[in-house]
Amino acid sequence: MFPTLRRTVKPLLARSYTTNFAQPVEVRIVEVGPRDGLQNEPTILPAATKIELINALSETGLRSIEVTSFVSAKWVPQMGDNTEVFKGINKMPGISYPVLTPNLKGFEAALAAGAEEVAVFGAASESFTKKNVNCSIAESLSRFQDVMDAAKKAQVKVRGYVSTVVGCPYEGKIKPSAVVNVVDKLLEMGCYEISLGDTIGVGTPGSFSEMLREVTKIAPVSMLAVHCHDTYGQALPNILTSLDFGVSVVDASVSGLGGCPYARGASGNAATEDVVYMLHGLGIETGIDLPQLVNVGKFICDKLGRQSESKVNRAMRKTNPKAAC
Repeated sequence: MFPTLRRTVKPLLARSYTTNFAQPVEVRIVEVGPRDGLQNEPTILPAATKIELINALSETGLRSIEVTSFVSAKWVPQMGDNTEVFKGINKMPGISYPVLTPNLKGFEAALAAGAEEVAVFGAASESFTKKNVNCSIAESLSRFQDVMDAAKKAQVKVRGYVSTVVGCPYEGKIKPSAVVNVVDKLLEMGCYEISLGDTIGVGTPGSFSEMLREVTKIAPVSMLAVHCHDTYGQALPNILTSLDFGVSVVDASVSGLGGCPYARGASGNAATEDVVYMLHGLGIETGIDLPQLVNVGKFICDKLGRQSESKVNRAMRKTNPKAAC
């Protein structure tokens, strides 16, 4: 059903996918709020609230909603109800509901719950990888092989994440060549898509361009996504830069929920409302009903007892309260 991508191993410089880029006419938003967002919020919400959130997001026109993470509740208590949440949501036709599975045990639990798409995550920084999963980059990638083999057997799609693509809290600036190496390995393993993450939000259009120029030499732009944090207010500029490279998949979190527990001071993901507003302003289709999405952002922020990090959410609720009630 889902053929695993296999490419003949060749020297990196022998493969070049770089072409004349143009902004896409349509962008798919991968909504990561229910997983990456809530996972990094201090408030632990009940499963019923998470289910209500995901069901509401499914009504906005989103086509990809990352539901939860099949990790140990000991390490990530916010995701301790993963099976209950995944089984409890209304899965609508035409929408994918991926889950994060860091190891084979997590994959098997996700498969038992009915998952049809999973994600694995690596990093371009050796120091970040060691602090995060207590092993080297090479060792972390080798651990994914069991997941990839099991996913291929079960005909489950696998998405790959690469963290710290432009900067690391321990090493500082990350060389594009380090990102290229991890992306290449994940593609060789069979990931159908690679999300490039600015985990601590230090990227700028300059550093993003430098990184994307190298990555697009060895990976088709159609297989790339970007995942930007807004620590320095650069998430939207970096996404716009990525669009100019032809990237047509963008990760975002409703109302900017989340952050990075391994990077002190890193603020949340790009807010989905803000990303959608920008894309619509560029004439790029998303299929998303923005006022409806604003309502969902208000709902989850009320449940968390916090203000929305989305400037669009705040503005629309102030200028048109009936659109967010």
